[in-house]
Amino acid sequence: MGPDQNRRSFVKAGVAGLAGAAAAAGSAGASPLHTGEGSGAAPAPPNPIYRISLAQWAINMSFKQKGGTRDNLEFARIARQNGYDAVEYVNQFFMDKATDTAYLAEMKRIADGEGIRNVLIMIDGEGRIGDPDRPARDKAVQGHFKWIDAAAALGCHAVRLNAFGGPGSWIEQLGYTGDGYSRVVDYGARNDINVIIENHGGLSSDPYWLVDLMHAVGRGRAGVLPDFGNFRRGEGNPAEYVDPYEAVRMLMPYQKGLSVKEFAMHPDGERRRVNFERMMRLALDRGFRGYAGVEYGGIERIREAREELEQVRAKLTALYS
Repeated sequence: MGPDQNRRSFVKAGVAGLAGAAAAAGSAGASPLHTGEGSGAAPAPPNPIYRISLAQWAINMSFKQKGGTRDNLEFARIARQNGYDAVEYVNQFFMDKATDTAYLAEMKRIADGEGIRNVLIMIDGEGRIGDPDRPARDKAVQGHFKWIDAAAALGCHAVRLNAFGGPGSWIEQLGYTGDGYSRVVDYGARNDINVIIENHGGLSSDPYWLVDLMHAVGRGRAGVLPDFGNFRRGEGNPAEYVDPYEAVRMLMPYQKGLSVKEFAMHPDGERRRVNFERMMRLALDRGFRGYAGVEYGGIERIREAREELEQVRAKLTALYS
């Protein structure tokens, strides 16, 4: 057994111990999973090699919470007007509606009417699931449960959370985060919802740490949402960047979607445009057939972003069908 395997075995045992100690932290009953497809959906290519969704964050400045004029209930229509047939929500834009069943039903009614598939909810603002302080970590875990219920009500397949921890070594943060994350994943499994982590700051931006976390947690409903533009090594200053193509390659065994960014940092410290054809070939070579979520562009460029991914898909279809 090599050093990596030794470390992973140690961490997995620690996570199991923490999660076992937390098993008594109750959870609410499961919500039903709604899966109806919207009527009037635009015809997609037969058996597409990957699908394209619009992440709400791509147009975040358009919404009232960011100083714009748009309301969350307009999002599905905006997506349809720009040629999308699937969306990824951000909870920041309906933060007080997680348990409002009438509001969630209206969101789903609008999406269905537009022929839009609800893919996932990105969860922010619910605390650090890897907080070293046990009561704070417990509170963060509980805070995520209502969004899993909301995702089930909307017919999503997943929620995205942030693997934020706190002060501590690589191993310590794996242990604390593994405990909190395992409990959220277990609640998601009871609701048929995947619980996936985006490389989104701190050690979660390190693909090596994320791989260790996936090994430590070891649950089928766990996974990652690789973001092309958010990779680095460790938490040092100045930042040490990772090759984004290599980072995505490392995470493909655990992916349950992709978060498409236009630019990424490279090990030489340069910010360069992502080669989408190269990135999608890399993903498809490793079995990816899910949603590539556009998370850049603003309201002015989201149509252009979709069209570029469609062009890549058309070029690669014969190779991967």
